[in-house]
Amino acid sequence: MSSLSRELVFLILQFLDEEKFKETVHKLEQESGFFFNMKYFEDEVHSGNWDEVEKYLSGFTKVDDNRYSMKIFFEIRKQKYLEALDKHDRSKAVDILVKDLKVFATFNEELFKEITQLLTLENFRENEQLSKYGDTKSARAIMLVELKKLIEANPLFRDKLQFPNLKNSRLRTLINQSLNWQHQLCKNPRPNPDIKTLFVDHSCGQPNGARAPSPANNPLLGSLPKAGGFPPLGAHGPFQPTAPVPAPLAGWMSNPSTVTHPAVSGGGAIGLGAPSIPAALKHPRTPPTNPSVDYPSGDSDHVAKRTRPMGISDEVNLPVNVLPVSFPGHGHGQTFNAPDDLPKTVARSLNQGSSPMSMDFHPVQQTLLLVGTNVGDVGLWEVGSRERLVLRNFKVWDLSTCSMPLQAALGKDPVVSVNRVIWSPDGSLFGVAYSRHIVQIYSYHGGDDVRQHLEIDAHVGGVNDLAFSNPNKQLCVITCGDDKTIKVWDAATGTKQYTFEGHEAPVYSVCPHYKENIQFIFSTALDGKIKAWLYDNLGSRVDYEAPGRWCTTMAYSADGTRLFSCGTSKEGESHIVEWNESEGNVKRSYLGFRKRSLGVVQFDTTKNRFLAAGDDFSIKFWDMDNVQLLTSIDADGGLPASPRIRFNKDGTLLAVSANENGIKILANSDGLRLLRSFENLSYDASRASETVTKPIISPISAAAAAAAAAATSAGLADRNASMVTIPGMNGDARNMGDVKPRINEESNDKSKIWKLTEINEPSQCRSLRLPENLRVNKISRLIYTNSGNAILALASNAIHLLWKWQRSDRNSTGKATANVSPQLWQPSSGILMTNDITDTNPEEAVPCFALSKNDSYVMSASGGKISLFNMMTFKTMTTFMPPPPAATFLAFHPQDNNIIAIGMDDSTIQIYNVRVDEVKSKLKGHSKRITGLAFSHVLNVLVSSGADAQLCVWNSDGWEKQKTRFLQVPPGRTTTGQSDTRVQFHQDQIQFLVVHETQLAIYEATKLECPCPKQWVTPESSAPISHATFSCDSQLVYASFLDATVRVFSAQNLRLRCRINPSSYLPANVSSNVHPLVIAAHPQESNQFALGLSDGGVHVFEPLESEGKWGVPPPAENGSASSAAPPVGPSGSDQAQR
Repeated sequence: MSSLSRELVFLILQFLDEEKFKETVHKLEQESGFFFNMKYFEDEVHSGNWDEVEKYLSGFTKVDDNRYSMKIFFEIRKQKYLEALDKHDRSKAVDILVKDLKVFATFNEELFKEITQLLTLENFRENEQLSKYGDTKSARAIMLVELKKLIEANPLFRDKLQFPNLKNSRLRTLINQSLNWQHQLCKNPRPNPDIKTLFVDHSCGQPNGARAPSPANNPLLGSLPKAGGFPPLGAHGPFQPTAPVPAPLAGWMSNPSTVTHPAVSGGGAIGLGAPSIPAALKHPRTPPTNPSVDYPSGDSDHVAKRTRPMGISDEVNLPVNVLPVSFPGHGHGQTFNAPDDLPKTVARSLNQGSSPMSMDFHPVQQTLLLVGTNVGDVGLWEVGSRERLVLRNFKVWDLSTCSMPLQAALGKDPVVSVNRVIWSPDGSLFGVAYSRHIVQIYSYHGGDDVRQHLEIDAHVGGVNDLAFSNPNKQLCVITCGDDKTIKVWDAATGTKQYTFEGHEAPVYSVCPHYKENIQFIFSTALDGKIKAWLYDNLGSRVDYEAPGRWCTTMAYSADGTRLFSCGTSKEGESHIVEWNESEGNVKRSYLGFRKRSLGVVQFDTTKNRFLAAGDDFSIKFWDMDNVQLLTSIDADGGLPASPRIRFNKDGTLLAVSANENGIKILANSDGLRLLRSFENLSYDASRASETVTKPIISPISAAAAAAAAAATSAGLADRNASMVTIPGMNGDARNMGDVKPRINEESNDKSKIWKLTEINEPSQCRSLRLPENLRVNKISRLIYTNSGNAILALASNAIHLLWKWQRSDRNSTGKATANVSPQLWQPSSGILMTNDITDTNPEEAVPCFALSKNDSYVMSASGGKISLFNMMTFKTMTTFMPPPPAATFLAFHPQDNNIIAIGMDDSTIQIYNVRVDEVKSKLKGHSKRITGLAFSHVLNVLVSSGADAQLCVWNSDGWEKQKTRFLQVPPGRTTTGQSDTRVQFHQDQIQFLVVHETQLAIYEATKLECPCPKQWVTPESSAPISHATFSCDSQLVYASFLDATVRVFSAQNLRLRCRINPSSYLPANVSSNVHPLVIAAHPQESNQFALGLSDGGVHVFEPLESEGKWGVPPPAENGSASSAAPPVGPSGSDQAQR
């Protein structure tokens, strides 16, 4: 049932209640399963109408749905039994015992026996546990307290306990609006129309006796029988206070039976999706008559164009990297045009040194490939430059903490294989699951900086799979193993949080997911059983058979709306199927596998459209909507029987395991362009540790390099590489044979003649001034959309500007680029997104905005109320928090978009829940207005900065202040009294960038300290910094200055590597007062950024394609661009930093 149809049921319930149809109201509540009327339930329990109580409950749950439901029914039937005994009605008590209570005997035989023995007592109060049983009335009241707790805790009643907040007689109002609209369409409208029926459309007299439209075509009534008749508006509004949400997994959870559970048939059932994507989005329908009807929704003209089935309320707790749905021609998402866009060209061939078992591309840096092998090695490759950044051999970090079974197993056979490698959603961590007990979690800090984070002795036997998830706003690691269990661990501390038991065979894979406010985990075992678990201790909610039985993995499409599984049986029969989530059965089975697969088939999904699997010495592709094989490629040969495969996030690259320890990187046209950008790049010296004082290889290290090369050629293949590593590489086993040629090149070409890259001419970089046709004075705030194909600006006059790039022959990705001019976009209505400026001068206000994760909504303020805008329609969804105080900074909570941190001009920070319109906490610690806020979901902290140059760290669970520190302004510097201090977290979510007009610094949030190399103070001759930001991969810092220059720093040590002078992008006739006020980095292209200028212009910058990056960092011995104290004398100039 569509969400509008569900809402119609609520309107009918309200109408029936207003018209006093009491019995019918409760019958509809029970039949629909949409609203559980607790008041009615209490009245029936107090009255002892047990048959009606159970009948009403049956609309929402059955006895065996879950433990909560079982306890609810048991308490009711036990009370009924005790009341019969209390009345000495033995025959009735026996009848209740046999018919109602015996069903619980299978779950607790001892309890049933004890209940039966009550029949032998003259007064059941002689039983010690029932000695305090009072009279019937008090006993029912005590039981009701328990029942209410059970119902409120039962997931099947979630969001069904509160009736939507409706205005009185809402259905009548809608009908009146419809009649008024029909009357306006009359050719000869009468002043006082006489409307006598709702069965046909109203008309003020029809010439020539023409018949009125049939009731079947009535817009209100005609769509009701059609599941797809109404567009899915229910989940569309940003903050739905009480919209009923279908219970996820309901279709899977209910035990297979010929009797359909009313809650399932009522349309709230499964829940892994409301209307299906194809029905609701690919072919949106409108009622058959009067297509111009404007449904009563603030967003109606946007519905048919939506590229995502969920509004902001559905993205509340989504992990960071969940992608929006993409369909051709709609929204921001990139989609494949044709099978030609599949990555089929072999672009790279790499050799790992041992056989790859599992691979995963970084979620942000999409050319970084993580590899785990059959001998326990873990490699990290930059596939663009063909460089292996890291190689770690298997080693137990702390053998003393390992269990005795693990120590014994390693003593007997030290060979360990990697079963799974995977990145965390933001790429700051990665996990490795081994074939012996162990899971190791590493933290990744960019380049080759990989550090040990956690080692967990997770399972007895092999750890077969691992995944990351974010239940309860906390990053967790999920593992499964040969010991038939699934376990959940805190990703920060390694503390075990849950153990799920119930499988009868080793657990082969896990697939965590989020749907409709429910976090859950699918698991598959080697006996072919699929189970599902919530993050509680109530056992599995699902028990189904997987096609192929034996080795099965499950995966969702990128948008999270379609569920697939791939399995291979012991006999070699392989299956890929799509599941019907509402029924818990197979929706379609894909054809084209070899009759007997030679190994376990692995699969992957990409772009919400394609499936791929490694089978029969090739890679096979399917369109998700077609069971027939789309195409098959052999990647120029040399593939194993069942190659391992993995797409990158954009689907432009595909990693495939090959024979002889090889990995092939397949690319489409966009992927080839991405890889080509690396071909001319030399080794980035900033990757080298600062302990490497000179990048010139000494004879000793050269000999070591030769030894490493000889060892490799002798077949030792990096196993001994750790003996001859570059000093100071954090223990990474990168052998010298890999690095030597690059370092020689650097030493010959760079270290002696290095100088700062200066860009003075337009021909030295790619820059584009975005088109403008609106009068704005200056750009106050600037951001790229998360999809990377649009830029949003907020001007000082409170108007928002949105530029969108389109897919074209010159821009096949549709992403933002300096090569192609975008469109300054406005909806067809022509309205502008303009902030509330009541009683304020917007030019004097402090503007601020924040964008939701799916780019659907923007929260914004310019000194007045905070406004929530729909990004597709530009309509104002709501306004709140009128000043004073005025908002000066906004930040969405990373796991809950209904929680926002609002910095105020009175120096406080308000933690505001938009859904319930309530300030949850008010944080006090600053003395001047708030100028920056940044959340870390890894550390669960909020970092704030103010015009008082103070930094504060707050715990984001209880909102206590943890640490505070003032920035050290260089002696002798005068700063403006209201100088902004901005903060932004590094990709690792542990370090953060601090931006002040006098300095850049990178702090560690845990200590609130700034390591000495990570500070850059403006020379006395330099103009103040106006703004700065990390690049998307946190490897660079882009900073803009009030003299209109832009400087690019290496983030590792804040050394200056490139300066872009105003002559390269500002025409000579432009006033010298024009300068950048804000700077923004592209979310996927690490070398692209945009400037917002004081004259209202916005410029996009990229390096020349022949260069591929912004300059080269200076060798370590050349000038100290970073210092803890301000530079003195000549060293304070830029020249000294060259």
